[in-house]
Amino acid sequence: MGPVRHVRAGVLDIGYVEAGPVDGPAVLLMHGFPYDIHAYAEVAPRLAAAGCRVVVPYLRGYGPTRFISEATPRSGEQAALGADLLALMDALGIARAVLAGYDWGGRAACVVAALWPERCAGLVSFNSYNIQNIARAMAPERAVREHKLWYQYFFHSERGRAALTADRRDVCGLLWRQWSPTWHFDDATFERSARAFDNPDFVDVVIHSYRHRFGLVAGDPAYAQMERRLAAQPVITVPSITFDGMDDGVRPPADASVHADRFSGPRSHRLVPGVGHNMPQEAPGAFADAVKELVLSAEPNP
Repeated sequence: MGPVRHVRAGVLDIGYVEAGPVDGPAVLLMHGFPYDIHAYAEVAPRLAAAGCRVVVPYLRGYGPTRFISEATPRSGEQAALGADLLALMDALGIARAVLAGYDWGGRAACVVAALWPERCAGLVSFNSYNIQNIARAMAPERAVREHKLWYQYFFHSERGRAALTADRRDVCGLLWRQWSPTWHFDDATFERSARAFDNPDFVDVVIHSYRHRFGLVAGDPAYAQMERRLAAQPVITVPSITFDGMDDGVRPPADASVHADRFSGPRSHRLVPGVGHNMPQEAPGAFADAVKELVLSAEPNP
């Protein structure tokens, strides 16, 4: 993935890797939970070879990314993730970029695309519209889908916090296997990413994220206004390519009609056979091709 660089951005000192020409069209690749930047180990080189400036950051609570101040709440709420992405773009002097991600990273990309569309040249989002509707978080789904969220309810308890604190690899390794049941990764592949979970803020950020999204804990007051804007479920107007994995073990695949009212710009929704929850690592070619498609469409005609 190349050497890790650091930049101060908002409340964080963000660790990230960069590839491709600095004057190329910018692309930011955002990883999810519980993964890290190595999800894009095969995507980033493809995009760099196509002439893109590719930036892959570690999210708050992962890898070498650190909070600048001990006083900053270790929030994992969606507004914080979006604010981090926007601050990173500002810190790196990136005025506009194609934003691509899945899980937490897809949520950050959706937040920026929805609230600051002028900064987003295009959106690639796994699981489509990924902005949480916290007001409806207590409305249960059918049992066949609800049971897949066991880890979220586990993290609501102090028993769940204790389990994650005691053995992050045990909990996260199980999630990898359950969420991508047809992806046959080896121990070395998991360990390469699992080292990012040793971040001292990982547990606090994760626990806060899964409690806040159910309205069980307060958010960081610094993001209160942004959370109010997200509560309105803002429409995404930028050109978008959305995906679902046919073998996703946590978010069942859905057709284009789901979330259709949350996209008012051009949108292509695609179902990917043989792919679980970690699409960039399971199907890097398809993911990279989608990003390139948006990069090309965003470039001015000669």
